[in-house]
Amino acid sequence: MPTPPGFSGDTIAAVATPPGRGGVGIVRLAGPLAREVGARLFASARPGFAGLKPYRLHHGTIRDPGGRLLDEGMVAFMPGPGSYTGEDTVEFFCHGAPAVLRAVLAACFALGARPAGPGEFTKRAFLNGRLDLSQAAAVAELIAARGEAEADIARTRLSGAVGQAARELGAALDDLRAGICLAVDFPEEEVECLPKAAFATSVAAAIARIDGLLAATRRARPFRQGARAALFGRVNAGKSSLFNALLGADRALVADAPGTTRDYLEEGLDLDGLPVRLTDTAGLRATPDAVEAAGKARGMGLAAVAELGLFVVDGSTPYAPDAEAEALVEKLGPGKVLAVLSKADLPPGVPDPRERLAAMGLAAVAVSARTGFGLAALLTAMRARLTSDAGPPEPGAPAPSEREAASLAAARDELSALVTDIAADVPYDLMGARLETARTLVADITGETTADEVLNAVFERFCIGK
Repeated sequence: MPTPPGFSGDTIAAVATPPGRGGVGIVRLAGPLAREVGARLFASARPGFAGLKPYRLHHGTIRDPGGRLLDEGMVAFMPGPGSYTGEDTVEFFCHGAPAVLRAVLAACFALGARPAGPGEFTKRAFLNGRLDLSQAAAVAELIAARGEAEADIARTRLSGAVGQAARELGAALDDLRAGICLAVDFPEEEVECLPKAAFATSVAAAIARIDGLLAATRRARPFRQGARAALFGRVNAGKSSLFNALLGADRALVADAPGTTRDYLEEGLDLDGLPVRLTDTAGLRATPDAVEAAGKARGMGLAAVAELGLFVVDGSTPYAPDAEAEALVEKLGPGKVLAVLSKADLPPGVPDPRERLAAMGLAAVAVSARTGFGLAALLTAMRARLTSDAGPPEPGAPAPSEREAASLAAARDELSALVTDIAADVPYDLMGARLETARTLVADITGETTADEVLNAVFERFCIGK
């Protein structure tokens, strides 16, 4: 088969399963020598074996070029263009011992293959037209998915939904370009241009398409990137006890003595598919202890940039004003802060702390780390705040990545400026330049016009072997 543009024409090999021991490990080859290497290293267990047949698992032994037994396993051959990369591909299914996989890989190298780089198999799939760039990037996202919601977003992208949306948007822009280019290219023919009112309406429709895609990116963002929720408040308010209760483990030291937590602690928390980094900060108080003061400052710095602040207040005592905590609430804004009334298993303070918290515009959730009361309600409230853009996209709805969203946002800027130009009766040839720029930006999503440095940045994030 011909070598696609950007290929070196060589054969690459890598271990395609995660590092460490396992029941099965896979060594993958792709390129013009793949079938030959596979045939040289594999010996079938069946009498009368007639060679590697496409899309069939063959059982036998794997031996190095000198005939030394490396493993008993299976081999599969997928001829191009009907393989993942579009090239001839062979996969050895071995026992998942690192020593075995290294030996099989070394045997592949001895017969002319070279080590694959990060994401090189998927890059070849892209260069050979098996995947568009959005689908190729989705492969890495699916591998790295930390929860079902993030996996669903990646699966939708891998199905081609984002690329299809980009192609449809690009086709709409192409129609607009055709509508105005006739008059620009053939002025002597007195060709009638697209009326400007219709032109503006069509551009507005394209902007609306982009807005829908960008909204899906915003909804998907916390599921892709995760979010930080930070506990803050006065000393002995119950932050560390709550931290442990939310995690279901004694991660933080808890003691009656104030200042027990002298630095921040972090742990991962899964909120029904939403990955959250939960941070426990040092209690707020004036202290001559330089180490405690430094830890408090670091924790407050993290809380100040958190997507959600959990202002922990001792619900069993009257509200005690704290300038630092209240300044942080004001900085984050009530929409990004939940008040947590701790120690709900004790009689409430008088006056009720909720009155002061309500005056600050804060909703409050009462909890008891000791009994577990209110923890489920708090977790639900946390997830609701962190997904306030209405949660993840609907199943099957395309959610562009951050890179793709940046291209879409830039295209939207060009189209918004174009609407202004239409109203100002700017000449059609100048408006055509804006359309051309917007079309190029949209084409960047699928990789039609993507520069080499962007391609390298996409694929270098992949693991070796995929």
